[in-house]
Amino acid sequence: MVTMLDVSREAGVSSATVSRVLTGSAEVEPATRMAVLAAVEKLGYRPNLVARGLRRQASQVIALIITDIENPFYTAVCRGVEDSARLAGYSVILCNADRDIEKEREYLRVVEDQNASGVIISPANARRTDISNLLARRLPVIAVDMALDSATGSVLVDNKDAGALATDHLIGNGCRRIACVTGPAENATAADRLEGYFRAIAKAGLTKERDLVVYANYMEDGGYEATKRLLKLKKRPDGLFVTNNRMTVGTLRALQEAGVAIPDDINVIGFDELPWALELHPHLSLMRQPAYRIGQEAARLLIDCIRKENTAQHIVLDAELVTRDRQPSRQPRNKPSKPSRS
Repeated sequence: MVTMLDVSREAGVSSATVSRVLTGSAEVEPATRMAVLAAVEKLGYRPNLVARGLRRQASQVIALIITDIENPFYTAVCRGVEDSARLAGYSVILCNADRDIEKEREYLRVVEDQNASGVIISPANARRTDISNLLARRLPVIAVDMALDSATGSVLVDNKDAGALATDHLIGNGCRRIACVTGPAENATAADRLEGYFRAIAKAGLTKERDLVVYANYMEDGGYEATKRLLKLKKRPDGLFVTNNRMTVGTLRALQEAGVAIPDDINVIGFDELPWALELHPHLSLMRQPAYRIGQEAARLLIDCIRKENTAQHIVLDAELVTRDRQPSRQPRNKPSKPSRS
């Protein structure tokens, strides 16, 4: 078993210095801190968290509460949190709330009972998620993906700009009747992406049409039903912005069933990665959030707050436009060509 003494020898420092780095109990030079953390990683050192917790009357555990573990975006966030926390000597408890406010409340109570040192949370609802008990106990709370007014800090993406950029991309590809499949009306993140969509539509001088916006549940079935509804319109859209990756899965299924080709019949842009999308749909563009970095930054902020090394911070990152589409063919696939004149 690797010991603290082994780490101190590898890093070329004293055991006391290793302890100070891992507990955050005193100031350590940045270069020394990095050398210790590198030694911890190289040797695979695992601190005795139980004993340390008893000594400090606090655990070396942080809680991560997310809304959808099946979504690859949150999987990457989790990895970023875990990797960053582990290097700092913290373990992570993962809780999946399934976008259910009651389930989220149960997990928040569990976090209180388990004496976690702090919490990273992707809120189920910006207005209904209640972290007041945690704050009353002076536990720091970092929000990701969706802002919480009462949170100690946050790491978010500029969703308004991302929504506008996605819509601008469709406009740049020649789309003039652009639809949006968005999330639940009460979801703040979905509302921001939709606002960006409207901003781009207005800037381009296009008509804002109520029928072209469909609210769904951020799940595959929601995207499927929303897309089927749009395809039934008397005048179909030529562009489609889907504001969540799981809904994009449903959208692609609906388009495939209807024999609608991307991008010849409709140009589509999604939000966040789909691991298999490039193989099956090489022309699907998307907005990519820096999910792993979001997790890293959230863990760093939280641990800094736990150690009293920093005050609250609110970080806003940019989403990246990933263009994979090509220009549609001049002759749409689902329309018969006109007979040529002899």
